[in-house]
Amino acid sequence: MTIFTASTTAPVNIATLKYWGKRDKTLNLPTNSSISVTLAQNDLRTLTSAATSERFDEDQLWLNGKLESLESERTQHCLQDLRDLRAKLEAQNPSLPSMSKWKLHIVSENNFPTAAGLASSAAGFAALVVAISKLYQLPESASEISKIARKGSGSACRSLFGGYVAWEMGTAADGSDSKAVEVAPQDHWPEMKAAILVVSAAKKDTPSTSGMQHTVGTSDLFQERITNVVPKRFEEMKQAIWSRDFAQFAELTMRDSNSFHATCLDSYPPIFYMNDTSRQIVKLCHQINAFFDEVVVAYTFDAGPNAVLYYLQENETKVMAFIHQVFQQNSGWDSKFSKQDLEVFSEYFTTDVAPDMAFDLDLDLHKGVSRVILTQVGPGPQDTTECLIDTTTGIPK
Repeated sequence: MTIFTASTTAPVNIATLKYWGKRDKTLNLPTNSSISVTLAQNDLRTLTSAATSERFDEDQLWLNGKLESLESERTQHCLQDLRDLRAKLEAQNPSLPSMSKWKLHIVSENNFPTAAGLASSAAGFAALVVAISKLYQLPESASEISKIARKGSGSACRSLFGGYVAWEMGTAADGSDSKAVEVAPQDHWPEMKAAILVVSAAKKDTPSTSGMQHTVGTSDLFQERITNVVPKRFEEMKQAIWSRDFAQFAELTMRDSNSFHATCLDSYPPIFYMNDTSRQIVKLCHQINAFFDEVVVAYTFDAGPNAVLYYLQENETKVMAFIHQVFQQNSGWDSKFSKQDLEVFSEYFTTDVAPDMAFDLDLDLHKGVSRVILTQVGPGPQDTTECLIDTTTGIPK
């Protein structure tokens, strides 16, 4: 039998201006616009292969080696939208194979923990829609395809682009103007780096979707956030990115993380995504910035306890002098830094920081962290020749 395949990788994105709350649950339409940084895929990515054949009996999905259900409403919306676009092509050109009527086999692998607050659903749904759109040879733009990814996972729409990305909330009831757009490409501000402190690799107690609806329904702070706080911040953050103003970018990022978690705490009963380790990391970042009397590091926390710390390449030694001092016992350093690099950080801390340090470091903080992921701003989805599907059988290799 003839089996057609296509593969892609898709990145994780971490929001600096958070999406939280839906005005339409089925279409995944947000109550506010958001902005994110796309992270490098050699550190965090989903690889997805899609295959179709007139001989396949049913749609099937394998995730990280395990057969998963495709019955969720969100996934079905994505598949149907993609099939509808393919059907239009087939109607225009009857010589094309009737793929829109055939079943799909989808195989996906993450190189990071799934459902642990590391934006796995964003990378996963972005990879799924891009792989199938590639398989179907769809001509639509990345912004158009992002509307489909949005239906699977809201933040997935932002993983259709690299660099710095905005998800414009839109106003249309059908979601036709709720899409991702590029704010600036990766090479506009390539010096942006990130250190992810993985506080917990366990599944979240409160899934994002149910947490959002709970906040929308019960938080008094929520309306103030979406009506006044976020719209102003949305324009300010775009300007900070365009002008490469890290101090402004960092302050907006930290303030918005705090605002988002405040609405979660203001929900009734409250939602706790951050834990004691998370809060100590927040304190550490403010201590670092106060020590240097300039903003050199920014924290942000999604719907989970993991910390994402943004900093610029030029300030790496300053930031890492502290971060490595506290978290050197955690794994992950060797993947990005040589022994000599780490010695530079340690020496800088010993000679330039320690003599003037007016506060105590919590050297037990590393006990609440499982590993460190060191990464930077990266590109959007990438074509790949690596295929996870056996082209003779249509099942995972």
